[in-house]
Amino acid sequence: MSPVEVPLLVVGGGIGGLATALSAARHGLPVHVLERSPEFGEIGAGLQMGPNASRALDALGVLDDVLPLAVRPGAAVLRDALSGRRLTRLDLGPAFRGRFGYPYLVMHRSDLLDVLLKHCEANDLITLEAGRDVVSSEVGDDRADVRCTDGTTYRTRTLVAADGLRSGLRRHLSDDEPVCSGYAAYRGTAPRADDASDDVVLWIGPGLHLVRYPVRAGALVNQVAVFRSPRFHAGEAEWGGVDELDAAFAGTCGPVRDAVALVGRDRHWAIHDREPLDTWVRGRLVLVGDAAHPMLQYLGQGACQALEDAVELGGRLADDEAGALEAFQRARHPKAVRCQTSARPWGDLWHTADPLTVAVRDRMFALRADDDYSELDWLYGVSPGGRRR
Repeated sequence: MSPVEVPLLVVGGGIGGLATALSAARHGLPVHVLERSPEFGEIGAGLQMGPNASRALDALGVLDDVLPLAVRPGAAVLRDALSGRRLTRLDLGPAFRGRFGYPYLVMHRSDLLDVLLKHCEANDLITLEAGRDVVSSEVGDDRADVRCTDGTTYRTRTLVAADGLRSGLRRHLSDDEPVCSGYAAYRGTAPRADDASDDVVLWIGPGLHLVRYPVRAGALVNQVAVFRSPRFHAGEAEWGGVDELDAAFAGTCGPVRDAVALVGRDRHWAIHDREPLDTWVRGRLVLVGDAAHPMLQYLGQGACQALEDAVELGGRLADDEAGALEAFQRARHPKAVRCQTSARPWGDLWHTADPLTVAVRDRMFALRADDDYSELDWLYGVSPGGRRR
């Protein structure tokens, strides 16, 4: 069977893959997207998007469709999970938007994917194929080939791996494996009380945290309960069960226990990342999103960094295909890797049980002003070296 020739092939039809396709097409480039699932869809519920993600969505031409589905929280509030005491507050209102140019948004993951999918389907330069599971690939200096389970082979000038944490295409650059943090997450949505705040609220405590914020234009509240599993750290194969969830949160304050009682209990997720790679490029292959830089969730930047990748790569491909992949990497690698390497210690700080560290941490939180954004410029501002959209 002769290979199907496509100029630009994206493997993976999640948020990062569809955003990459849309970015390239908006620059006049034809794109072919392969998704292994029978249909395009997202697993999970809530999604936090900093102004860097809102900026990327604007560059992709989808922000106006996203805003009616999202909520603009007034603040992000950090509380002690045991006492319920407020530790600090980040004002996300006009001053925040004035500094970074775009709002902080929270929404349902599937709502964002649906918007991206709608725009991709409406673009004549984008071809979408679901049910295409890539099982092998070859990467060279001038082309790349991928073969699917049914034997269909695609040949492309540029291959974009947007196939997530367990990327099969990443093996061309590294034989590493995902690193399990030993933490489990339970996620779900619940009806929102009429008097509930629009704030993002995060409770932190020894070996655990709970985050809660509105989604679906404020109709529901998304909740994620995360805890350190003693069974994982004891080397047991089965870990993260409901009994561990309840034991972890048994000593927390009433609002946290009430919220944990409402999270979905039929499934939990083990939390992984990977060590940073020195390069995301080999020949005509480039990694993006979680295939390139999977990170722990503590900065809320997984999807945000994938969106920034998409905008940057589409523009670079349009500017100079010969050097596009290397230029993309130079622009994006420093910030994405900083997110990866910052997320781990930030999570450790949330979850510490050391009394001295807790006392110093809480004192530092108490000293900062609600509108002190000085530590966020690198994260939410326009990246040095990146394209000005």
